[in-house]
Amino acid sequence: MDESNIPIDINIGKLQDWLVSRRHVNKEWQKNIIAVREKINNAIQDMPAHQDIAALLSGSYINYFHCQKIIEILKETEADTKNLFGRYGSQRMKDWLDVVKSYEKENLYLAEAAQMLVRNINYEIPSLKKQIVKEEQLQVEYEKKNADHLKNEASMKSEFLAQCRQLGIQGDKIKRELVERLKELPEIYEDIGKSLKPIQPGIDLYSAFTKYALGDKAPEVLPLLQFVVNHGNVTVYEWSYGEPPLAVEPDPVHIELDDEDGAGDKIDFGDGGGIDFGSVEAPADIDFGDGDTGEIDWGNIDSAPAIDLDLSSDLAAVALEESGIVVESAGVAGGTARGRDALTLLDNPSTRNQIIDQLVELESFLKMRLYETSTDTQSFSLFQQLPTESPDALAAMLGTAQASAARLTATNHLHNVKHSPRYVDMLTEQLKQKLVVCDKLAGLAARAIQQREAAIARAHSLRPEVSALIARTRTLQEQIEADISKKYKGRPVNIIGGVKFL
Repeated sequence: MDESNIPIDINIGKLQDWLVSRRHVNKEWQKNIIAVREKINNAIQDMPAHQDIAALLSGSYINYFHCQKIIEILKETEADTKNLFGRYGSQRMKDWLDVVKSYEKENLYLAEAAQMLVRNINYEIPSLKKQIVKEEQLQVEYEKKNADHLKNEASMKSEFLAQCRQLGIQGDKIKRELVERLKELPEIYEDIGKSLKPIQPGIDLYSAFTKYALGDKAPEVLPLLQFVVNHGNVTVYEWSYGEPPLAVEPDPVHIELDDEDGAGDKIDFGDGGGIDFGSVEAPADIDFGDGDTGEIDWGNIDSAPAIDLDLSSDLAAVALEESGIVVESAGVAGGTARGRDALTLLDNPSTRNQIIDQLVELESFLKMRLYETSTDTQSFSLFQQLPTESPDALAAMLGTAQASAARLTATNHLHNVKHSPRYVDMLTEQLKQKLVVCDKLAGLAARAIQQREAAIARAHSLRPEVSALIARTRTLQEQIEADISKKYKGRPVNIIGGVKFL
């Protein structure tokens, strides 16, 4: 086999050591290359305007092979400086010829080219590829963040709308809509009061069991709830005194609306005029009559009839009326309900809580009786001798009581809005905070999209850079292989692990 056809295989990781061991380059070549790089930097300062030279100088590290191409271009641009002996008088040409000559001394160009090849293959190209992979991973992460933010925004928006539906408002002007809803409360309470009538059988059963257990000492069970079932949602005044008032004067609801559209609503105190104290002139003298002493005439008090203060007597009332004094009859008949007494039983916080507690008490009794009648084991209850309701009837009573309690507790928000201005502010702020969170999540989702687009743009810009670097590295590898081949009489040279394996 011809020795010239035997290939020379050089591992990319041992290329530089191979060149040193074969005495192609000096072991301390890096000290000498500094002067060559300085010459290149000086020569670049004065270059002709040429498209190929601009392409060589842009985006790449200038090496020995680039310098050779620059000299070939300068042979065209500096042709007019060539003398009769074939030498160029151009300083540009002299500078670049000097650079090439310095490169060729001790094969500095080969050592530098080998170092650039190893660095590109082992570091530069893998680093750019890792950046592209990282940008692609960021794209996936930002896409996931965007989906999570949108999901959380939809969930928060759903919670806001659900709470608005529970309150019966649209959610555009929260506080104003809540105040407007208060107008519906009397009708809602009236319907709830009427809906309590079906729980009468459960109350009767509870009362019968209580009387059987305690006998004559048994107190009246669920008195307030029983009163509402029989009379409806009447005023506290009627519950307290046993008769309806002639007039109802409830306290006005004072809720200051927030500045949702512009200037907030304010309480109108009138024109703001000063108090009229009348004339400030000196008062006229008081006329005490014609008497000289100016004494007060008390009338004929000796002949005045005596007044019987026993109000139980009709004659006493007539006597008082004849004397100019009007006294109402005994009791509270014809009274006016004011303040808390003017509220209905379901509206007054105190009586409302009592009704809810008594509904819970009735539920507990019915649940226990339902358990006792539904169990298969023999019950040791004291009430075994009493006729009991069927499980279906008890279940129906229990369902009615639970439904009534649910309808009443469903009005908790509006009830608190009416009786607590601070609760109105808290509830309004709570709902507004949900909208603030929705806006924040929407902004985060939009930001994630922007970050994803930026990652896509960065990856897109890196791919051509990687392709260009691979192309330059491939060319550099071929140039090194060809140069080494010349030193071994044209034997083929293969650098193992080079660009072909990327």
